[in-house]
Amino acid sequence: MKQLFSISKAIVALAALFFVFPSEGHASSLLKNGDSNAEVKELQKQLIELDYLDTDATGHYGPLTEQAVRNFQSDFNLVVDGITGIATHSLLEEIHKLARIVYGEARGEAFEGQVAVAAVALNRVESDEFPSTLAGVIYQRNAFTAVHDGQYDLSPDATAYQAVREAYKGNDPSQGALYYFNPDISTSEWIKTRTIELRIGNHAFAN
Repeated sequence: MKQLFSISKAIVALAALFFVFPSEGHASSLLKNGDSNAEVKELQKQLIELDYLDTDATGHYGPLTEQAVRNFQSDFNLVVDGITGIATHSLLEEIHKLARIVYGEARGEAFEGQVAVAAVALNRVESDEFPSTLAGVIYQRNAFTAVHDGQYDLSPDATAYQAVREAYKGNDPSQGALYYFNPDISTSEWIKTRTIELRIGNHAFAN
């Protein structure tokens, strides 16, 4: 629960920033039951990927979408009101960023390995050795190969989203690791000096 609590605190900080610096691609207003627009359709696509909505993305915010939002908010310790406001949008965008990392870095791995990669990113947010926000961790120089070689720009699949969801809920197959790498192809001598805790699929997880 410590990790989820810390993430929730980060979302509150992000929400405050959104009032001053709304970024491109984010909803500029609340989305609620009765709304019909492209932003609702994008919201529905994210809820479908996360297994909260079992219907097509219609662009209409009806009772099913409202309930899906409520379930999402409940699982992630947000205010449960069925309204997609700043905090809910912020967390969904965080999840999307991390899903892009998982897909770019570990889409060929088993589900456990993908959850572990997501968990490493969240572990870094918790660590004093790394930036205190997920965006800071993801965009830290040379932190993730996918960010630099363009794979971060690929569209995540449903498995990547599910792996991120599991990691946010506290599932950490990496056992608290801060690093991972493929020993068979890694060219970094420094990463090979890290203490390997365990291996999952092709990745070694280390501290």
